[in-house]
Order: sequence, then C-alpha cells, then structure tokens
Amino acid sequence: MKRLIVAAMSIVTVLALTACNSTDVVAKVSVTSFESVLNKLGSKVEFDERDNAWALKSPTGERFLIGKDFAGDSDVVQEFDAEPFINAGLEPDKLPSEIYRYDESAGNLRVIGELGSEEFSYSGEPTAIDTFKQVVKTNREAIGYHEKLDHYGIAMGNGNMFEWAKDMAVNDKDIVFVLNPEPFMEAGADPEKVEGWVFAKVEVKDESGKPQQVDKLLKPFELGE
Repeated sequence: MKRLIVAAMSIVTVLALTACNSTDVVAKVSVTSFESVLNKLGSKVEFDERDNAWALKSPTGERFLIGKDFAGDSDVVQEFDAEPFINAGLEPDKLPSEIYRYDESAGNLRVIGELGSEEFSYSGEPTAIDTFKQVVKTNREAIGYHEKLDHYGIAMGNGNMFEWAKDMAVNDKDIVFVLNPEPFMEAGADPEKVEGWVFAKVEVKDESGKPQQVDKLLKPFELGE
C-alpha cells in the first residue's frame, strides 16, 4: 500500500491535548456528536454482556467498546480482524500482552485502553450515551477535539484512539479507528502491507504545542445516509 501523508487526519494527538476551557464546549458537543453517531449506527450498537460494555460496530465488523463502568480491566477497547496484520508479518505473541490481546479462535486482535477505576453511578438502566456522559465526567482529559477536521475522540493511551465527526453531514470520515503502528512493527508487521488500513504520516502537537509528524494506522468509515 502506498504510504500516504494525510494532513487532514492530524486529529490524533491534538484531540488528547485539547484542554477544558471555561465553558467546556468540547465536553458538551462531544456528547451530542457521539449521540448522533450512536443513532446513525442504530442496531450496530449493542451491549456486550461478556465485556460489560457498549459495542459500536463498523460497517465491516470492527468494534469499539466502552465499559459500563471502569471497575474492570478493559475500559475502552478496539477489536478488529487479525488476519491483515498477520498477513503483513505480525507475530501476535510478540505484542505487549497488557495492551494487545490476540484471540486465535475468534481471529481478532483487541487493543485495550485503561482510563480509570470508577464505578459509574446511573439513575435507572443506562444507555450507551449515558455511559459516554460518565466517561466525559470522570475522564475529561481523554476527550478532545480537532478544529480543522471537526472531529472528536477518545484517547485510549499508548497512541491509540477512537474518533468521530462533529457533523456527519459535512464530513466523509464519520468514525475512525486509530492505532499506533510501532508495537505492530516491533512484532514483525509491515504497516504498509496491512490490508484495509492506511499507514500515514499525521500531524500532531507535542506538549509544547509544536506540530510534528508521527506514524499512525487509520481505518476511517463513512456511515452513509
């Protein structure tokens, strides 16, 4: 796969570095925009009893999961087909096991994000958006916004993220799975050969706010009408 320089996908670290302001528009609008994504996905949003988590499924089967509370060991999770990575040379047992889980029987890889240890408090039986509101309330620093793309996202840690559009009507990247390619490369994968994913240079900001280019693996989706 030709390596792309995707300036337009510069959301990645910027999201995590966007701080609260006095009115905290980011927190407020992240909730309304995420709710729009949930509504668009419809039946592709399910509660996973095994993980005690809400699962958002992409059009091709990738999933993003948010724990109903963060008392367990998998607060947020990306789950996707392992075959493209293995075909690109990945040796799953060489991935850091505390973050990356390979289920050979299911044929998938999971990327685990730990955000906290809170047991969320709900009034009545919660919905997926109720859980997301708890994430914003208790882990505000993980929620960010990239002004240029009008994207919000959850920083999962270790360079991994899940992102979504503020306004899907004007954005062709409604949801995006974002991975740090370095652990996969160290475990033998050639990121340019991972079918279905884009290996890209993206612009992010360091702690001082200075822009820099970093490598990411991206899988964006337009959810359609």
